[in-house]
Amino acid sequence: MSKRTLKLFSGRSNPKLAQGIAEYLGIPLGEASIKNFSDGELWIKFEENIRGDDVFIIQPTNAPAQNILELTLMLDAAVRASAQRVTAVIPYFGYGRQDRKDQPRVPISSRVMVDMFTTAGANRLISMDLHSTQIQGFASIPFDHLYSRMVLLEEIKKLGREPENSVVLSPDVGSALMSQAYAKHMGMHFALIEKRRYEHNRAEVTHLIGDLKDRHVLIIDDMIDTAGTTVNAANAAKENGAKSVTAIATHALLSGPAVERIKESDISNLIVTDTVEIPEEKFMNRMKVITVSQIFGQAIQRIHSGESVSALFEF
Repeated sequence: MSKRTLKLFSGRSNPKLAQGIAEYLGIPLGEASIKNFSDGELWIKFEENIRGDDVFIIQPTNAPAQNILELTLMLDAAVRASAQRVTAVIPYFGYGRQDRKDQPRVPISSRVMVDMFTTAGANRLISMDLHSTQIQGFASIPFDHLYSRMVLLEEIKKLGREPENSVVLSPDVGSALMSQAYAKHMGMHFALIEKRRYEHNRAEVTHLIGDLKDRHVLIIDDMIDTAGTTVNAANAAKENGAKSVTAIATHALLSGPAVERIKESDISNLIVTDTVEIPEEKFMNRMKVITVSQIFGQAIQRIHSGESVSALFEF
């Protein structure tokens, strides 16, 4: 067991998840002051001694962009306060979709995020269900990738779907590997949608590969942003004879028209996690939020004590 004291702090992006992680670990959240000047500038101070401690700072980096800056400044403050090790716990890694230079004169934004956190003093990064796992390769420090399937699989089982009458439908090629992993683990059929993206947050279904007729469909993705991809997949499933459609995602961004699209869609159940704090006005009757605090708590405890993190995901 490490002799360093484990200290847990939270930014303002998702304090509920941070509190859940702290409760799982049986320790209080550390005290930190985060304030805004009238012009929007941030002021941050750790209100307790963290010299020589093992510090974990929890902050999803979803919009607004201030969440990113807040995390960066907290990392710098922890380093300057002489913490022995500083780990950035980023349940949702913002800018994860911009992981390559696919057009002229564009940044590789996810690389910029990793560089910012590393330069600010992070010794380690932890995130969950990255949009692209190659983001780990941008880091020169350890980068632990956690999976929400530990809790989502249990929730799927509660739906009572018979494997032979169910199919996991990948809403696009990018989600195929994740969807195939779920289908294989649950012994369900697999189907795939090919979509064509004609501008940001806008895509249309071009082909559907697989048999959905008279089967319960599970649409599994890493995130739901504007819900266009998910709803298009749900509509395609119904048009191809699906009995029911359940949408499952780790990160519920639910931006723009997402809530209205889902309410007007054929989706009967929506299962998401709490990596991103969901405003009360975006809650829906058909939506269930599952906490991932236990997964992060276990990972933090293992990192603190020098145990394997990957062992968590050996099924």
